[in-house]
Amino acid sequence: MRRFFALGAGLFVVAATLWGCAGNSNWASAGWVTLIENGSGLENFARVGDANWRQQDGAVMADKGGKEASYLVSRESYTDFVIYAEFWVNDDANSGIFLRLSDRQKIGATNSYEVNIFDKRPDPSYGTGSIVNFAKVSPMPKAGGKWNTFEITAKGPQLTVKMNGVQTASVSDRSFFHGPFALQYGTGVVKFRTVQVRPI
Repeated sequence: MRRFFALGAGLFVVAATLWGCAGNSNWASAGWVTLIENGSGLENFARVGDANWRQQDGAVMADKGGKEASYLVSRESYTDFVIYAEFWVNDDANSGIFLRLSDRQKIGATNSYEVNIFDKRPDPSYGTGSIVNFAKVSPMPKAGGKWNTFEITAKGPQLTVKMNGVQTASVSDRSFFHGPFALQYGTGVVKFRTVQVRPI
């Protein structure tokens, strides 16, 4: 009987391992490109601003910057895509992911789409989970003090944001159609553990 259970357990481990390998292969073959993973990947971005981006504790993080916001700007540009990001911020942080940048050096919510991470924004309708100036969020989810996920889809004029698996914003707009994306450091503590992009 013991041999039977040992054999069964061994087969389960082998099957689980093979399934995991297949899963990773399917993930890669689906066209996902990993830009940040376990803190590595800073070389995949150009720095704009003075934030102290660095690899620490399995994440790319910053906790100091200049008077103006700082960014990590993707070296590639995209038109239609999905971004998957795992991020952690403290309660006072101001961060976000900017899409389809019109200008790599002058980044803002007036010349790109800003998916916000800002729990204490004075106007919470454009706080965490919103697309600033384009799609409000209600009620606003809180990101501070825990790991969260964003799944952001941009296909033609349609943009959709899911935070922790729940849709928080959606809009059809034709202002910006192509460009790199950027990770923002504004204030507080900001960490990105995983950032992946898949052109669609």
